[in-house]
Amino acid sequence: MTTIAINLHQIRTRLQQACVDAGRAPDSVALLAVSKTFGPDAVREAALQGQRDFGENYIQEAVEKIAILREMDWEQPALAWHCIGPIQSNKTRLVAEHFDWAHSVDRLKIAQRLSDQRPDGMAPLQVCLQVNPDGGTTKSGVPLEEALALARAVALLPKLQLRGLMAIPDEAGDFAAQCAVHRRVRQLFDSIAASGAPGLAAFDTLSLGMTGDLEAAVQAGSTMVRVGRGIFGGRARAA
Repeated sequence: MTTIAINLHQIRTRLQQACVDAGRAPDSVALLAVSKTFGPDAVREAALQGQRDFGENYIQEAVEKIAILREMDWEQPALAWHCIGPIQSNKTRLVAEHFDWAHSVDRLKIAQRLSDQRPDGMAPLQVCLQVNPDGGTTKSGVPLEEALALARAVALLPKLQLRGLMAIPDEAGDFAAQCAVHRRVRQLFDSIAASGAPGLAAFDTLSLGMTGDLEAAVQAGSTMVRVGRGIFGGRARAA
């Protein structure tokens, strides 16, 4: 087995155990492989082990990688591409045209551009709102108290499907602290889901947890964890 195959097996085992420990079904949390800075060969290795969802932070790099994978000599399965990095106004068209998901929407302006630029004939872009559970002014993400208003507006955009929330909390010192910050996001998620706002029929995704805190995220209710280092190893270049 390759290193990536071994790592994927270990992460899947760890994720299943975290679900069991949390009293959840072993397959109740999706694994998003964060392939930023790694080349097409690494993605292909993971895909050959059954991985289908891949997360990318750097939009131009991802678009080039997607194109190379399509041209490679292999029977490519259907892969889903998730934009999990910051989305600037000048990159919304690339996201709208090449990605299946966008996890990092934190402004209505960006959501409107994604909807306007989503090509006709493509399925709606699946969207998570990025929220800032720590309250830091220099961090990306809509403040928790503003998330419901943004969700109501984004849910009405015609070529987007609002699926849930995403957060990247500051590193916490221990398991209890990790759980506490993730639970703040879970509470907000539940509040939005229960709000009765139009367009929330598919509001089912809580994108929480990474290599270092996936157990706490699963305990708090995450439905999708984002793992890069645990699958691909150290970054190929500085992020």
